[in-house]
Amino acid sequence: MLDHLGIQVRDLDASITFYDAVLAALGARRMLQYPEAVGYGSDKPDFWLSPAPAEGAGQESHIAFTAPDRTAVRAFHDAAVAAGAQVLHEPRVWPEYHADYFGAFVRDPDGNNVEAVCHTPG
Repeated sequence: MLDHLGIQVRDLDASITFYDAVLAALGARRMLQYPEAVGYGSDKPDFWLSPAPAEGAGQESHIAFTAPDRTAVRAFHDAAVAAGAQVLHEPRVWPEYHADYFGAFVRDPDGNNVEAVCHTPG
């Protein structure tokens, strides 16, 4: 359904450091960088960061990235922890979503709820 998604961040450099680490764990990388935007992806840039227009508190977003397997979810979590992210939920199965939903949730530098999720059995 979505072709790409962009979010605005208060500190572009801090967000680049965070997303470079956690998205690499999921097989994605920084693909394009302009002064006004940074694009991440594996085949094409489909996740974008841009500087917020003004200081102040933003509204929390929830962003869930697909992981190819549970090992990648754990690697995402470990990379986020190493980058200093607040852990919202350790990697685990979430049976309330569905029997094979395996996810980890962290906060990015702007306070967004960022998740890596795998939908396949263990």
